[in-house]
Amino acid sequence: MNKILIISSVWVEPNSSAAGSRMLQLIRFFQSQKYIVEYASIASESEFAFDLSSLGIKQHSIQINDSSFDELALRINPNIVLFDRFMVEEQFGWRISNVLPNAIKILDTEDLHCLRNARQDAVKKNISFNDLNYNSDVAKREIASIFRCDLSLMISDYEMELLQTKFQVPKSILFYLPLWIDDFNAENQNYDVKQDFVFIGNFYHEPNWDSVLVLKNEIWPKLKELLPNAKMNIYGAYPSQKVYQLHNPKERFLICGRAESAGEVICSAKVLLAPIRFGAGIKGKLLECMEYGTPSVTTSIGAEAMHDNLPWNGYIADDYSDFIQKAKELYSNKEIWEEAVNNGFEIIKHKFLFSKYKANFIEVLNTLQVNIESHRNDNFIGQMLQFHTMRSTEFMSRWIEEKNK
Repeated sequence: MNKILIISSVWVEPNSSAAGSRMLQLIRFFQSQKYIVEYASIASESEFAFDLSSLGIKQHSIQINDSSFDELALRINPNIVLFDRFMVEEQFGWRISNVLPNAIKILDTEDLHCLRNARQDAVKKNISFNDLNYNSDVAKREIASIFRCDLSLMISDYEMELLQTKFQVPKSILFYLPLWIDDFNAENQNYDVKQDFVFIGNFYHEPNWDSVLVLKNEIWPKLKELLPNAKMNIYGAYPSQKVYQLHNPKERFLICGRAESAGEVICSAKVLLAPIRFGAGIKGKLLECMEYGTPSVTTSIGAEAMHDNLPWNGYIADDYSDFIQKAKELYSNKEIWEEAVNNGFEIIKHKFLFSKYKANFIEVLNTLQVNIESHRNDNFIGQMLQFHTMRSTEFMSRWIEEKNK
């Protein structure tokens, strides 16, 4: 019986973020392939966490710099270990290599943190994205982690290309697996029933907070004058007091807090606005717009790696004035709105149906299990980084463990 151990810094919260939905997708995929799934996290318990025990999954609370994890890993003895983001691989990858040298190590990147951080830094310094700093410490750590793993799952084909051209990561250790939709039936949408604008996003994620500030300060003051009956509804997990301070019913700018169902919130809105200035990966909120027949207005960064030059399900606008006009047009014109909805359906059929990737993913996993030794031999840089990690990170971790006794 095949087993997979998933190691994460958080518990699975599909209603809090696209990353949580992504993890639940991966769990259900592996279960569909008859894997026994076990999940280990360093996080405290969360009231918003999905009940993995309802899927028959054992859950383990673990600690960093603690050799008791080694005993747990040996007891589970998985064929595959999946690390949820590179920071987790840094903490536990060397331990897995030490006690389970034949286990396949998979990194679920979610997005390239070094790219997101570089873009955020560029926005703060008001410099062009053509002059991004790819030589940050985060980049060195993240790319090293990708090299050390047997396979890294990428949700953005733009980032697939960047890793191969900028960082010389071999394609053989990368696999493109975007957020996906299992069963999709395009349903007619009623323009007259849907109401208001919406934004949704986890407020722990800096690009989301920045987008809300742009909406509040740059977009909504002018857009609300053009559409006096429309409201701007802001949803998101983990809103802080600074978020709630933006709530202003008089201006029809409403902070609604956590959504019980992101899908229902998006489905009921007429248009989603996402003026995303920096970020990476692909945006779960924009994919859900396509799925639920809600057009969107976003930026080039927001739409990156999501439509392969197919017509967007709404508009892409990087200039604030253009963004405002496009939002008004999409909200007010039924014919344009309905065309945008259909564009979203076509993008899903072209790019986000799991059936396009499932067979290849299964084949790659099976091949890795049969040929893991030769696969690793072809990745000398990964072996070299693993060699030095076992001597630096390991000994630092062991020193901390002894110090904490």
